[in-house]
Amino acid sequence: MSRRVCDILRERCKTRREGWVFPSVRSASGHIRAIDRWFREARTNAHLPKDLVLYCARHDYGTRILMRTGNLAAVMKTVGHRDVRTAMHYQHPELEIVRAALDYGAGAASVEIAV
Repeated sequence: MSRRVCDILRERCKTRREGWVFPSVRSASGHIRAIDRWFREARTNAHLPKDLVLYCARHDYGTRILMRTGNLAAVMKTVGHRDVRTAMHYQHPELEIVRAALDYGAGAASVEIAV
């Protein structure tokens, strides 16, 4: 989560340390479930494909953080996974990295990956 989003959530939660961030009296669990509906409406209004679901944002976040930091433990903690096998789904080796690894013994130059 970005520092900006973290600051916004801290302001919203104030000193509260448990419970839902976006509570709802309409939901039995106390959690607002409309965010998925809002996401679908925004997706439709933006003419994005229907196979883009809210879960994709979480997966994209995990993948990008892992690519930029290489820190699987940090990704596991931030997305809430306890099993390394589950967190490994965020690992998508870039083709250039694979090629560089295969060409390592052949004196290949190092490959810089733009993220």
